Amino acid sequence: MERNFDIITDSCCGMPQEFTEANEIAVLPLGYTVDGKTYGGAENETLPLKELYARLRTGSDCHTFQVTAEQARPQIEKSFKKGRDVLIVAFSSALSGTASSFTVAANELTELYPDRKAYVLDSLSGSMGQGMLIEYLIEKAEAGATFEEVCAYGEKLKRRIQHLFTVDDLEFLRKGGRISGAVAVVGKLLKIKPLLHATPKGTLAPIAKIVGRKRSLEALADEAKKRAELSPEDPVFIAHGDCEEEALRLQALLEERLGKRRFLINYMDPVMGTHGGPGIIAVFFKGKIRE
Repeated sequence: MERNFDIITDSCCGMPQEFTEANEIAVLPLGYTVDGKTYGGAENETLPLKELYARLRTGSDCHTFQVTAEQARPQIEKSFKKGRDVLIVAFSSALSGTASSFTVAANELTELYPDRKAYVLDSLSGSMGQGMLIEYLIEKAEAGATFEEVCAYGEKLKRRIQHLFTVDDLEFLRKGGRISGAVAVVGKLLKIKPLLHATPKGTLAPIAKIVGRKRSLEALADEAKKRAELSPEDPVFIAHGDCEEEALRLQALLEERLGKRRFLINYMDPVMGTHGGPGIIAVFFKGKIRE
C-alpha cells in the first residue's frame, strides 16, 4: 500500500542514498567543519567520506553542529503545501539539538496549516540504528497502518533497536568529552578497545573494556547474540569508519551467531564518524528493550 504521508530525517540516519531516494525520504544534513571549512548544514557541500576519515587520521580539527529550525521549516512546509502530513525521525535528543529544531519548526507550521499534522519522533538512536527504525516504519506504513499507528509503533520500537560499537582510537572519545585525557593515554598504551552501547535515554555508555581489536570485534558479536530478538526476516546493519574489511569480518562473526540474514554495510555518517574516529565499527539490530 502506498504511504500517504512524508518522512523527513537527518543525515545521522546513515542510510545509503539509494534507500532514501527509493523511499522518497527527505534527509536534512547536520553540519561539520574540517579545518575551518563547513560541510553539510544549510549549504550542504559534501566531503567524500573516505577523505573525511583520512583527514581525521592526520589530525584535522573537526566540529559538528545540529540541523536548525531554519533548515527544517522549508522541508516541512513543502509537504504541507502538497496536503501531506509529516513524520520526522530525528537523531537522538541526548546527543544533538536536532530533534528540538524539528519540533520548533513543526509547531510553527502546524499553526499556519491547522489541517496538517507533523510528528517528531525522537529516535533515541543514531547512525544506521536510526536508519533501521525508519525502514521498519516504512514497512508498517506499506502494510496499511495509519499515520497515527505508525507514530505509535515507532515510539514502542525505538527502544528495541540495539546499538553496539567499538572504536579503534580513544583520542576521538576524549575530544568529544566521553573520556578523560588520562583514561585515553592509559587505554592507548594497553590497547584497550571499549565496547559501548546506546542507553534507553539515547546516550552512549561503555559496557566493557576489551584488549585488542580482534577481540573487540568478537565481543561485539557475542554481545549482539545476547541481546538479539530477531525473526528470520529481520536485518542486521553494520556501520564503519573507513574499515570495510573489519566490517566484513564482523558480518562473518555475526552470521556464526545469528545465522544467515540480510546484512547492510555502510560508512558511518560524518557526524557520528567525527566523534568515533576512523576505525569505529557498529552493529544495529532488533533486540530486547534497551537496559
